[in-house]
Amino acid sequence: MAYASRFLSRSKQLQGGLVILQQQHAIPVRAFAKEAARPTFKGDEMLKGVFFDIKNKFQAAVDILRKEKITLDPEDPAAVKQYANVMKTIRQKADMFSESQRIKHDIDTETQDIPDARAYLLKLQEIRTRRGLTDELGAEAMMFEALEKVEKDIKKPLLRSDKKGMDLLVAEFEKGNKKLGIRKEDLPKYEENLELSMAKAQLDELKSDAVEAMESQKKK
Repeated sequence: MAYASRFLSRSKQLQGGLVILQQQHAIPVRAFAKEAARPTFKGDEMLKGVFFDIKNKFQAAVDILRKEKITLDPEDPAAVKQYANVMKTIRQKADMFSESQRIKHDIDTETQDIPDARAYLLKLQEIRTRRGLTDELGAEAMMFEALEKVEKDIKKPLLRSDKKGMDLLVAEFEKGNKKLGIRKEDLPKYEENLELSMAKAQLDELKSDAVEAMESQKKK
C-alpha cells in the first residue's frame, strides 16, 4: 500500500486528474467536457462530496496497481507501453482526462475569449511550452507563417470572427500540414505517441525515485 501511494503521488497524470476533479467540485470530468449542468452543493455537503469522490477514485487506482506488475525500465518500449496501458485503465476507472484530452481542455477554456488569430496562436504556443511539449515538425512556425501570409493578403489583423479570413488561414494550414506530412487521419497515432512519451517520462521519474530510495536505505 505504501508503494502504491508513493507510485500514485509521482504520477503527473493522476495528480492532474485529481486537480481537475477538485476544480470541478466532484463533477466527473466527462460531464464537464460535455458542459453538463453542475449540481448545487452547500458547505460541508460539497466538501464531503469532493473528499469521497477523490477517495474512491484514488482507491480504484490503488486496486489496479496492486494487480499490475510495473517494470521500471523507461528504455524498454514494451515496459513503456504496458505502463501507458495501466495508466489508461486507471484514467478510465477514475474518469479522468488523458494527456491529449487535458491539452484540448486547456485550449478550449483558455482561448474561448480570444478575439484575434495571432493571440490565439500565441496562447497555443504558451500551452505547448507549459505542458512540456516539443514541436519537432515545425508546425508552430508553419502556422505563424500562414497567418502572416493571410494578414498580408487581407491587409489587417485577422479576427477569429472573420469567417472568410479564417477559411483562408485554414487553407494555408492544410497546405503546410501536407508539406510536413501531417494528416488528420493520423491524429490517433499522434495522440498515442504523446501518451507513450508521457509514460516514458513518468517511468524515468519513478525509476529515479526507486534508485534514490534504495541508495538511502543502504546508507541506513
